[in-house]
Amino acid sequence: MTPANSVEELKAAISKTVKIEKGRVSVANWEAFRQDAVDKLVWTSAFSSSDETKAMASWIVQSIARSAGNGPATINDIYMAIGRGQLAQNFTVPAINVRAIAYYFARSIFKAAKRHECGAIIFEIARSEMGYTNQPPREYTTSILAGALKESYPWPVFIQGDHFQINAKNYAKNPDAEVEGLKKLISESVEAQFYNIDLDTSTLVDLSKTSLEEQQYQNSLQAATLTQYIRKVQPAGVTVSVGGEIGEVGGKNSTADELNAYMGEYARFLGAGMTGISKVSVQTGTSHGGVVLPDGTMAKVKVDFDTLGKLSSIIRSKYGMGGAVQHGASTLPVELFDKFPQVGTCEIHLATEFQNILFEHPQFPADLKQEVYAYLLKEAANERKEGETDQQFFYKTRKKAVGAFKRAMWSLPDGVMAGIMASLEDKVDLLIRKLNVSGTGPVIKPHAKIPSGDVPMPKEAAAKAQQFEGDD
Repeated sequence: MTPANSVEELKAAISKTVKIEKGRVSVANWEAFRQDAVDKLVWTSAFSSSDETKAMASWIVQSIARSAGNGPATINDIYMAIGRGQLAQNFTVPAINVRAIAYYFARSIFKAAKRHECGAIIFEIARSEMGYTNQPPREYTTSILAGALKESYPWPVFIQGDHFQINAKNYAKNPDAEVEGLKKLISESVEAQFYNIDLDTSTLVDLSKTSLEEQQYQNSLQAATLTQYIRKVQPAGVTVSVGGEIGEVGGKNSTADELNAYMGEYARFLGAGMTGISKVSVQTGTSHGGVVLPDGTMAKVKVDFDTLGKLSSIIRSKYGMGGAVQHGASTLPVELFDKFPQVGTCEIHLATEFQNILFEHPQFPADLKQEVYAYLLKEAANERKEGETDQQFFYKTRKKAVGAFKRAMWSLPDGVMAGIMASLEDKVDLLIRKLNVSGTGPVIKPHAKIPSGDVPMPKEAAAKAQQFEGDD
């Protein structure tokens, strides 16, 4: 597949399948749309040399998804219903970081989810991932929604900004600039229909302070400040789901007292009458990406399920929210995943293991892998620690090559791509069963409303819109 590099070229490719009249998009032939047009649109969104053509392709996909019933939605009302006891907390929502081959990976997820009638599943990307995977918010949304349309997924789609994080060193030098930078990203993401945003201001927790309230002060203050900003920029009729975080993943385990201190300060800074966060990320012993030993095997990690269950219970019963969120879990032993819904975990974030499936797949081209590793030896050399083996270094840094090799990975031969997609789908299938989210589509749909009205046209596409609506 090749992208369209002009609006005229895009129109010629899809005009018999997709119609635009008076600024509204419709599908004239769904079979032809799923067969070819959606591929052309998503490739154009990701790889076109023309910004206005990228914007037009993205707007078309997002408009069709909204009208088809699988557009982006907020998970806020679902989590608040759990907090009120209106939905049983017997499932844990998987939040999957889609780093590489986004469109194809999304299709694998939707295939497995559709088979299990799973509607409780989140597609997320972290602030840092947007950079090194070369996936800005609008493109990411388009890739995910295109996957939903290709696979005829029948449920609303939850797209989430993960780890919208404040850099502690930058904040210490210039707090206003650091916060404003994050606000800019929030605005761009909400405009791209990220209706779920996980704030990570836990980087500002200061354990040198005496009281827990003092330790959590800056964390709570900036989480509240950014929540207020999200409420300001969210579209009418949408309550963006906002997540907070009380402890940096990979640090010391969280406690109930820390949770209560954070929530007390957060409520004070947020003020009465404004909807706050719907969940809280906690630390229970894991780390992002896991820990790789010199021989290439993964170190065993002990998850503190007692703490996770206790904090989830407090979050629901005392604060009326969905529960606790577990990060850094994708590389855990598979037998542990049953325990997360058993202790009432609200959400679990999964990234590295899917990346491992891609890079370590027996069909992944050996020559491409060597190109990736040669690139890392040059471009990521400053990240190599003394005494680190090649296996440890490549495992830690290969995510940094995803953006540089994005088109090469999207262009894998059909048979290779099919094999990788099948392996990803098998892993998602297993997680859906382990996390007990099978059958959640009908359960969550009444609480997951897709915004009404048309998707606003990006300004880059507006100048060419009339031309697209012209005669064939």
